[in-house]
Amino acid sequence: MSAPENDTVATAEATSDAVLPRTGGSGDPALPDADDASSDAVVEPVDIEDVDDAEDIDDAEDDESLLVREGDVAGDYLERLLDILDVDGDIDLDVEGDRASVAVVGGQLKTLIGPDGATLEALQELTRLAVAQSTGVRSRLMLDIGGYRAKRRADLTALAAEAAERVATSGQPERLAPMNPFERKVVHDVVAAAAGVRSESEGEEPNRRVVVLPDA
Repeated sequence: MSAPENDTVATAEATSDAVLPRTGGSGDPALPDADDASSDAVVEPVDIEDVDDAEDIDDAEDDESLLVREGDVAGDYLERLLDILDVDGDIDLDVEGDRASVAVVGGQLKTLIGPDGATLEALQELTRLAVAQSTGVRSRLMLDIGGYRAKRRADLTALAAEAAERVATSGQPERLAPMNPFERKVVHDVVAAAAGVRSESEGEEPNRRVVVLPDA
């Protein structure tokens, strides 16, 4: 994607304006001293497992809240970016597993995808930076535009399954074409679920690739 220099400056300003106030909490108030002469001083024993469960629930809720906030920040950032670039598109927000998911749909979005998804990857990094600036936490947010990643995931799933079957049958390793981190993870996940094979990555970006090997 090529954009005028003033668009780049405006994009950076949109990123810097994305900072949101952080919330804070305070500790529990101190408990009063027990009155030994009072029957009210009897304290019920605490079930440690109940405490652990409650903490786990609180942690899960905090994680989900952070992911929702990441999606909101990303959505605002991308809306401003689309306005700057004068591109029509709707933004869908979701949470998938342990990461926020944002999709730009509708309109003429090919210029935002770029050859082999290169522009999409760059926009994802910009969006992650905007989110990290706002939340203070490194973001693993996933951005899709025009359904490109969804289609690519389906194609890679089929490709990885076929490669795994060939390697399991022949016993010979097979090197796949260079892929970005998202694509490599899709392949690794498919191979991990197949019997008799394993996978690893080799090489340096942007030529890093997945190698499918027989399981020793």
